[in-house]
Amino acid sequence: MERRLSAIFAADVVGYSRLMGVDEAGTLDSFKRHRRELIDPLISDHSGRIFKLTGDGMLVEFSSVVNAVACAADIQRGMAERNRDVDENSRIELRIGINIGDIIVEDGDIFGDGVNIAARLESIAQPGGIAVAASVRDQIGSRLNLGFMDRGEQSLKNIKQNIRVYTVGFGEASTRDSDLPATLDVPDHSQKFIAVLPFTNMSCDPEQEYFSDGITEDIITDLSKVSSLHVVARNTVFTYKGKSIKVKQVAQELGVRYVLEGSVRKVEGRVRITGQLIDAMYGGHVWAERYDRELTDIFAIQDEITYAIVSQLKIKLLPDERKAIETEPTGNVKAYTYYLRGRQFSHAWTKSYLHLARRMFCKAVELDPDYARAYAGIADCEAALRDWQPEDFPLERISAMAAKALELDPNLAEAYASRGLALHQAGRDEEAAASFHHALAIDQGLHEANFHYARFHYMRGNFEAAVQFFKRAAELKPDDYLSPVHLMSAYASLGNSTEIESWARVALWRAEQALKQNPENSGPAHRGALAWAHLGDDQRAREWADRALAIDPDDVVAQYNVACVYALIGDAEQAIQLLQCVLPRSSYYQTMWFKNDSDLNAIRYDSRFTDMFGLIEEKHDEVIKARANGD
Repeated sequence: MERRLSAIFAADVVGYSRLMGVDEAGTLDSFKRHRRELIDPLISDHSGRIFKLTGDGMLVEFSSVVNAVACAADIQRGMAERNRDVDENSRIELRIGINIGDIIVEDGDIFGDGVNIAARLESIAQPGGIAVAASVRDQIGSRLNLGFMDRGEQSLKNIKQNIRVYTVGFGEASTRDSDLPATLDVPDHSQKFIAVLPFTNMSCDPEQEYFSDGITEDIITDLSKVSSLHVVARNTVFTYKGKSIKVKQVAQELGVRYVLEGSVRKVEGRVRITGQLIDAMYGGHVWAERYDRELTDIFAIQDEITYAIVSQLKIKLLPDERKAIETEPTGNVKAYTYYLRGRQFSHAWTKSYLHLARRMFCKAVELDPDYARAYAGIADCEAALRDWQPEDFPLERISAMAAKALELDPNLAEAYASRGLALHQAGRDEEAAASFHHALAIDQGLHEANFHYARFHYMRGNFEAAVQFFKRAAELKPDDYLSPVHLMSAYASLGNSTEIESWARVALWRAEQALKQNPENSGPAHRGALAWAHLGDDQRAREWADRALAIDPDDVVAQYNVACVYALIGDAEQAIQLLQCVLPRSSYYQTMWFKNDSDLNAIRYDSRFTDMFGLIEEKHDEVIKARANGD
């Protein structure tokens, strides 16, 4: 048997028996026509696979939950349009349910709770509507131009645990749920919505990928400075990188009208950039241009692209917006290329890649001592690396790097976030909170600021606040599997079992995708093991934990998380053994996390555990006294 995580879409025809009783031949022909002309083509367009037909319905598997929900929405919109002039008693209407779950594949068929829950969700959906599990809603975030109505926890037939259910609000179908006691979270359409797709690397050298990615990110950053534009976040659009896409479909999935796509070719000292702005509503090109210049003109090209888009969309720039767009981060193109490479490495968020990223940022600073973003990059990397090597990266140096970045650019949100983390690690929590607030006031969509501020609250035992910011971080970065894992622990501390299960499924989905991309990375393996443990699957939890330690047996973060896995599944001895290796190498800052980590509750009162903590606290008190005496 093969097991995997998938998005399962279940659909059936409302009142099928009644329709067949009235007109059997007409109903069959009508449903077949809808399938042939609308439903099956849309499933194919969204990369779905029909694995079971039930006469009046179907079960479909998707590898992408975004594709599953987008497909369902397109089908229901299409069915509503096709039924517009049909007598109400003769309409073919669908109910659709969607779930993320672990499935079993055998002889081409699919089984398991992932399928069963999707089928039960379909049964409670409104005619013409879509019902989804909370894990689906959490995974989607704001990536689709859809509203979600919270219908609370539901008891589903033959499903042991209650499931939190959301219905999808869109077009006419959303009005059917207007009598439900829930709030509808819909996007703001007062702005013009645009997505900048990752520019294609046309250089002969695949190593130049970082450069085309960097150009894309900086254009996104510049457009985001325009208040009249809503620009889809970098982490969302980069999920389409390297994929064959249809612009209209992407626009529908992201809820935008305009899409910018292009390519970059960098050869020695020259660069060629092409760009085209597409109106997805009408399918036409609004603007297209090719720039063939010296590499030193790269910042001017970015500005010209931004101004061209603003001009074509008839947006009037405010003076501050114009100034912000024209401000160059550095005048040194070599420093810029090192910074871009460092930023690419840092996105992987592993120990080895963080070291590589730090070296790139340091080289950028060497080439341009006034490069604020590079200093912030160094501070980010060193603050993150303290999870592995606290002694090698003193807080004073991290604070100095963040301070230097802010001296050069007082409005750099990344620097405030890094400074906040360093202050928190130093125990200066009031100053840390102020720094996090400043970062979020400048850029509330900065993933690092939300993530670090969530950890700040978690370590102080403010679990409700931690949930708020971890949720935001998970939404901002669709490949972030750390935030869903932390949400499991936070909700465990709050005693909310439904949310634990929901976020565990999101964590598993993302961790599995991350492992496919980087099989050598232990991070998604040991965090996925935690998710399996929270879902009660001890065997899968052990398998993933063993895989993590096989990849990197000496990684202190992997060892700690695997110890938590053992504690959750009731193996106290193995948990204690691993913690005896981990805790003596941990900083006092890290033990603040351990104190509030509900994953360790099963062994928290074991004498060996309390003795270890006692020794760490004594050591910390000695350090505090030594500092007070000036030693």
